Amino acid sequence: MSFKEYRTNIEENDTAILYLGFDNMHAIKVVKGQTFQTKFGALRLSNLIGKPYGSRIQCPKGYLYVLYPNPELWTQNLPHRTQILYSTDISLVTLQLDLKPGSVVVESGTGSGSLSHAIIRTVAPEGHLYTFEFHEQRAQIAKEEFVEHGVSDFVTVTHKDVCQDGFGLNGIADAVFLDLPRPWDAITSAKQALKKEGGRLCSFSPCIEQVQKTCELLQQLGFEDITSMECLVKNYDVRTINLPIADLGKNNSTLLNTCTALDEKKACKEIEEKADLVKIQTETEDLETKEKLEPMDTDLKEKLTSKDKDKSNKAVDKNKLRTDFDLIGKKEQFSFFFKTGVFPQNMPGHTGYLTFCTLYPS
Repeated sequence: MSFKEYRTNIEENDTAILYLGFDNMHAIKVVKGQTFQTKFGALRLSNLIGKPYGSRIQCPKGYLYVLYPNPELWTQNLPHRTQILYSTDISLVTLQLDLKPGSVVVESGTGSGSLSHAIIRTVAPEGHLYTFEFHEQRAQIAKEEFVEHGVSDFVTVTHKDVCQDGFGLNGIADAVFLDLPRPWDAITSAKQALKKEGGRLCSFSPCIEQVQKTCELLQQLGFEDITSMECLVKNYDVRTINLPIADLGKNNSTLLNTCTALDEKKACKEIEEKADLVKIQTETEDLETKEKLEPMDTDLKEKLTSKDKDKSNKAVDKNKLRTDFDLIGKKEQFSFFFKTGVFPQNMPGHTGYLTFCTLYPS
């Protein structure tokens, strides 16, 4: 298995993604003789070997899919050794740093390797990633993962505290990415690592005070186009909204425009039926009042009452009421229906600020 190229069939020791649902995925290593427990029951990993990626696998109580790993799926399922960047921020970093095949990138720190895999996929096959991690054990685990994923030719992992000792690189990088608690301690060394033709730099910081101090030093060192961004995902729920049609009279232009937009004949007919219903109710009330004053013949009363019920039933047909599953508002026959996007009441909070800048040739 390799992140740099696709393989059709599953082989032993491959890293694969088990997809049980949108929010239920697992990264596994396919090893003969081992069993992986899922909510659908036990899965014998030996049964996966030789099957095509994307296959539907039957379990005792359900089924799942086996997917080929890519940086996006790996980001969602990797073992967390540190806090990571997710695809939303990664996509913005890749765009703003102008990464492409052949680019040389310097990164600190490596962390769990989420951004590293995405950068390697972007710069391969001619480019290279130099990634630095101050924690020795995390650096060693990341190096082993890159070998296991078949991308070790495109990345160099170094155990080093760049805030204290610097990168030790001169004029080789097209872009530099910093994810450090004190990024201002590494900016001078990052400037030396950029090519003489210039390049782009990005710093990720969770606190605005870190951003302010970083921007001040970037300006002093001659960086231009300094911009800080925060990237948040906003979901829209599509719903059916219904509002009552205002009955303002036949000569009202607003009502006529509404009827035209909906389907003039159908809408106006419904309004007329509603007016007939109101008229029937008014006549019934008048009839009851008159009956109290003047007794009415029983046959005539039953005839009128039966006629009124027929008209009333015709005017209000419950079968015509909308039954949309996403309907918002009181369900009435005489309403104006439309689709709209609704904001969620709660949104995911802040993750961090991305500060981008450019070093132009001196």
